[in-house]
Amino acid sequence: MDRIIELKEVSFSAQNQEIIRSISFQFREGTATALAGPSGGGKSTMLKLAAGLLVPTGGKVFFRGRDIALMNRRQNMEFRRQSAVVFQDSALWANQDLYQNLELPLRIHFPQMTRPDREKRMHEVLAEAGYKKNLLIRPAQLSMGEQKIIAFARAMLCRPGILFLDEWTESLDDESARRLIDLVKYRKEQRDTVIFVSHDFRIIRNLADYIVIILGGRIALTLTGEEIASDAHLVRRIEKGIAAYEI
Repeated sequence: MDRIIELKEVSFSAQNQEIIRSISFQFREGTATALAGPSGGGKSTMLKLAAGLLVPTGGKVFFRGRDIALMNRRQNMEFRRQSAVVFQDSALWANQDLYQNLELPLRIHFPQMTRPDREKRMHEVLAEAGYKKNLLIRPAQLSMGEQKIIAFARAMLCRPGILFLDEWTESLDDESARRLIDLVKYRKEQRDTVIFVSHDFRIIRNLADYIVIILGGRIALTLTGEEIASDAHLVRRIEKGIAAYEI
């Protein structure tokens, strides 16, 4: 399997604090990789660096062998079209209604698409995600769980091949969480690349081909799904490591 996203000696600092410390890792195309570890360890920052949303203060991030920081506008737009991010806080536009939030990615990446075609695609992803309510309301009128569903649907609109998911099932009821997990499993079966952050070890065991444990801004341990499935002692150790700064 070819590498699709690669971090080489990547560091990231903010407000005079080093959050990521010289991380190197290759994400393989068509696989699912879980970034796990205790809160504050740097896993969400690593996800955003891999997605090209943060500029590293040291090292480089590559997409299919090309330095993301050196991409021209056309190359960067193509990378954005092929990838999608679901943020932990949903990151919906507060001053836009749900329809406008959903329509925007299609307007940007498929400017020739007609409005009926945009609406058809929007309703397809909303049906898959399980949202059936009014679209002419602002995000603030939804629960956090409903906002997550809209954010997930928005991420799926352009049929991305790389999914960056940050705690995408948090705040959801069990039925909605299962639905979104099943959709991600289906995308994985279609050979999409999935990179996700989760503190729920059940989701990690269910989805991940690779598990990267991040402690104190460094990669403490990298495992395969097969290693996790075959070693109950290791499972208990990893579960403990997700909750506390030790492995």
